[in-house]
Amino acid sequence: MTRLSRDDVVKAVDRADDVTIAQIIGTGATAEELAEAQAWLANDEPMINDLRPLAQGRVRELVDILSELEEEEEDVESGPAATAGESG
Repeated sequence: MTRLSRDDVVKAVDRADDVTIAQIIGTGATAEELAEAQAWLANDEPMINDLRPLAQGRVRELVDILSELEEEEEDVESGPAATAGESG
């Protein structure tokens, strides 16, 4: 299995900045592991129902990185609108 390249990460992860891309590549993960991490984030219930073990190792690292990215995106999306009327 081949480790992820910058192009692989850019194609798979929308709006990833350079730091996040470097973190993902730094895990040494493969495209398959990145896809598994994204599947866990998208909906973990079917994977648990399939009796799959919880994400571990590089997949767990990727889940952590991607979930942090999602949290940052949510903060950015809600930030300006929520603070627009609070000036003063």
